[in-house]
Amino acid sequence: MTTGGVRTSARQFHQHSLPHSLYTARGATLLNVHLIDGTYELFRHFYALPSARDAEGREVAAVRGVLGSMLGMLNRGATHVGVATDHVIESFRNDLWPGYKTGDGIDPDLLSQFHLLEDALRALGVAVWPMVELEADDALAMASRQAALDPRVERVFICTPDKDLSQCVRGTRVVQMDRRKNTIRDEAGVVAKFGVPPASIPDYLALVGDAADGYPGLRGWGPKSASAVLARFRHLEHIPDDFRQWAVNAANPGALALTLKRERDLAFLFRDLATLRDDGELVDSVDDLRWSGPRDEFTDLARRFDAARTVPGSARRPPRVRTDGRT
Repeated sequence: MTTGGVRTSARQFHQHSLPHSLYTARGATLLNVHLIDGTYELFRHFYALPSARDAEGREVAAVRGVLGSMLGMLNRGATHVGVATDHVIESFRNDLWPGYKTGDGIDPDLLSQFHLLEDALRALGVAVWPMVELEADDALAMASRQAALDPRVERVFICTPDKDLSQCVRGTRVVQMDRRKNTIRDEAGVVAKFGVPPASIPDYLALVGDAADGYPGLRGWGPKSASAVLARFRHLEHIPDDFRQWAVNAANPGALALTLKRERDLAFLFRDLATLRDDGELVDSVDDLRWSGPRDEFTDLARRFDAARTVPGSARRPPRVRTDGRT
């Protein structure tokens, strides 16, 4: 929460001129676009903040925290903002892989805030994309592609640390921002972290798996081996069956090659799960992302959140994601 509450923070935008991240360089007005993973932010604040309930007993702490964070971003100068959310947890990927993530096991107090977050963000006046068949990550991929096509855009900040979104990074113009750690990952940063360029991230995830999304990767393949092999061959279909043609430093390459040969179709399936769908159209123009202040209904909503009673000592512990320790 920002100091002074949600309503006070919002009122600052009416007392002063709107923030500006626009500036002129070489005669052209450039702008920055911030794309937010709303579902990630909701989870993050749910487990970081103590419980808070409104006058009707409904849990609102996570939504209140996300709003405070968004207001802080806007107050620091963000002007073009879009937020993608998972309106439901399940997506078309659940039809492709039975073990893909579902809403099972999500704390009811967290799940109850999914739609409330969307309503609150709309009241704040930012663009919101609630996803049903596709996921929030797909929406971020679409929006980043669309924004990068606009010559007025200097940089696109995809605000999530999720490794899936690393496939969308382009040079130093489309980057990932971890708002919690205040770090930025450009294309060189993707290579430094994963050992492969953005275009190879789906192949990398196919091999090593993604426990958070519910697919295991291939047995024996881990970050080091996947990075070494994909750094040379880039994509799954280019990896020879014969490990003697690899000429890379990977532990037990014979077993890795045998697993890949036997389960290549499964690897292709996992790559399909990891590949974000960016071919949709979320906005007509980057201008649709321009923030012009909260809507009228935001005042009552903010008053409701500010009046919510915090329960001391009620912060929750995040669930543990299991890994198998592969290298």
